[in-house]
Amino acid sequence: MTSDDIARIPGSRSIETHSELSPEQTEAVLELLAEAARTDGQQAVSEQGRLQLRGGAREGVSHLVLTLGAELVGYAQLEDTDPIEAPAAELVVHPSHRGHGHGRALGSALLAASGKRLRVWAHGGHSAARHLAQVLGLSLFRELRQMRRSLTDLELPDPVLPDGVTVRAFVPGKDDSAWLAVNAASFAHHPEQGSLTQRDLDARRSEPWFDPAGFFLAFRGERLIGFHWTKVHAEEQLGEVYVLGVAPGAQGGGLGKSLTTIGLRHLAAQGLPTAMLYVDADNKAAVSVYERLGFITHETDLMYRTET
Repeated sequence: MTSDDIARIPGSRSIETHSELSPEQTEAVLELLAEAARTDGQQAVSEQGRLQLRGGAREGVSHLVLTLGAELVGYAQLEDTDPIEAPAAELVVHPSHRGHGHGRALGSALLAASGKRLRVWAHGGHSAARHLAQVLGLSLFRELRQMRRSLTDLELPDPVLPDGVTVRAFVPGKDDSAWLAVNAASFAHHPEQGSLTQRDLDARRSEPWFDPAGFFLAFRGERLIGFHWTKVHAEEQLGEVYVLGVAPGAQGGGLGKSLTTIGLRHLAAQGLPTAMLYVDADNKAAVSVYERLGFITHETDLMYRTET
């Protein structure tokens, strides 16, 4: 793979921008992400970003690789696929190479590549990330909470489905298009989740954690009106309310709460001690629902952006 663009920086540091990474580059970046996660306690690049490392070029996605000589010490991903919002980015510097301006170099390269119209995630909201955002002239824009609750003492009322609604497990290949349509409608306001495509669904279905038995679909007659996709993080022994959605015309009748309960019971039945989920802090209604279900805030991801 040849570089689409190379930005040389004084000394031995360089940043190369690629539309796709070679298998060797991909493995090196994944190793860098794993090393950073062991130090930071969470991933610096989201699941979607990690999936976009593989499988060839994706329209609107760029990979920025920072090296010192031949050593990979930093990585950033820029996604410019939203027709309205500014391009979104995530970045990471190897723990043993922090404090030497590499994060600022990557951030500056992202600003240049985006035409100084940029959104950047800081997973975990660490002080170093907040400082970098300030140095780059970015302002806090979005707060995403990770909430958790124990499953060992799960005592929730039996789910009561609205009249005429039935629930069954997702069937790969049969339910794809219907789910993608309801997901897009349910998350029309959500730039990441609402834009998922068949390729994104296929990428998740190929992951080792995918289990259709934990992917619950709610139907009124033959029409899909809601879903709760659960996920198991086996290594961490965590169950996740991965994606929960209700079609706009079916909201307000308690279906979301019932689907949440069904999913949590499924996760508890597998012996998992804890459940987690992500929710925007400004979605007060959803935060309130999850708090009533026993969830409390565990950590926070922050998004910064250039002034508009």
